[in-house]
Amino acid sequence: MFQQHYLFWLAGIILCVVAIMSWRDKANPRRLTTGLFWALYGVVFLLGDWAAKLLSSFNHSAPDGQRMLHILVGVLVIVMGLIAGLGGVKVGRYHQRTDVERKTSAARLKNRLFMPALLIPVVTVISVLAFNHIPGLQEKVFGAGNHTTLITLFSLTLGCVLGWLMALAMTRESPAQSMQEARRLLDAIGWAFILPQLLATLGLLFTAAGVGSAISHLTETYLAVNNRFVAVAAYTLGMALLTMVMGNAFAAFPIVTAGIGIPILVVQHGGNPAVMAAIGMFSGYCGTLMTPMAANFNLVPAALLELPDRNAVIKAQVPTGVLLLVVNMFLLWFLMFL
Repeated sequence: MFQQHYLFWLAGIILCVVAIMSWRDKANPRRLTTGLFWALYGVVFLLGDWAAKLLSSFNHSAPDGQRMLHILVGVLVIVMGLIAGLGGVKVGRYHQRTDVERKTSAARLKNRLFMPALLIPVVTVISVLAFNHIPGLQEKVFGAGNHTTLITLFSLTLGCVLGWLMALAMTRESPAQSMQEARRLLDAIGWAFILPQLLATLGLLFTAAGVGSAISHLTETYLAVNNRFVAVAAYTLGMALLTMVMGNAFAAFPIVTAGIGIPILVVQHGGNPAVMAAIGMFSGYCGTLMTPMAANFNLVPAALLELPDRNAVIKAQVPTGVLLLVVNMFLLWFLMFL
């Protein structure tokens, strides 16, 4: 049966190949540390239950291999942070076509260049629908149980693989060249590539630490939340600001909703929770537009486009983010209490 850790292993193998290619790139002034960064990231994906069992077998006095594995991953992440913070991830030299060859290929392919990218969402949607509507298919591939997340990840991977094969056929390039392009993109993005995972973990830590309860206490103590508009403003601004800190509206949502949304807007003022959730998430997205912590949205495009100002995307989005946040504040005030 197909299991989720197979996808993690695939990601880990790709990252380790990128690391080896980085080590062999003598044009990269930081080839050793760049390769080490991607190798450590690949190892994080390759580790799993098998590693926990192996650690337990090595240390019989401390059989809790899962805890030891968590500590090991934490150490690896700290080392990665040190490498990135000290400027150890740099771009190198990549085997690419000349400008003339690229223009010739683009003229030959024209708009067909978009087909591999468009194939990914199409295959993903078709695959998800197939697993959910064809009787027995889900159990045959994944086994018994609820596999909602695995179906999505498997379908997305299938779309990416098919898109990759189509791109190879259309461009007449080798798989090795696709790995060179993967390395070029990873080096261009750099440390920001791992930021979404770190921020998602930060959201879990905030929730476990009771940050939502602390926010609720501070809000009720220092703000006049008996006034509906003040409560609405605190909720929408809180979603935007915490999203700017964490870089992820999904991570900020349970914290602010548990601290302000449910106890104050829903319980105290009797608001509609569905309206609160929808507009609250939208308010968080306003914060996403205005923060470098949302690296995959704001820093990665600037790196890929090789913009001279890495914050150019954020600066262009700030007016839109502020205006939308104000609109959301009044929308929630009018619609939640109808």
